[in-house]
Amino acid sequence: MERTEVVLEGRKGEIQLFSDDHKAGKMDISVIGQKLTVYHTEVNPEYEGKGFARILLERLVSYARENDLKILPLCPYVHAQFKRHPEEYNDVWLKDEL
Repeated sequence: MERTEVVLEGRKGEIQLFSDDHKAGKMDISVIGQKLTVYHTEVNPEYEGKGFARILLERLVSYARENDLKILPLCPYVHAQFKRHPEEYNDVWLKDEL
């Protein structure tokens, strides 16, 4: 069973993904004001190909919506997904800083 946690210490942190209580992946993030910057998405090799990056992305977007944040997608994976599905992410996508 998968679960996610948002762990912020000050302005920097991670969105962590666990599968059966083992850390399966993470996104490196920072939050300054109303801007959430995502730098990197990583899924551990043994969990690749199972849609875990997508689970992390969904949690990132949910967290942004819940906290009225705009996402600056510096992470190549997140940026590619935003460009591929703009209608799904326009409300949280901070485009003017890219």
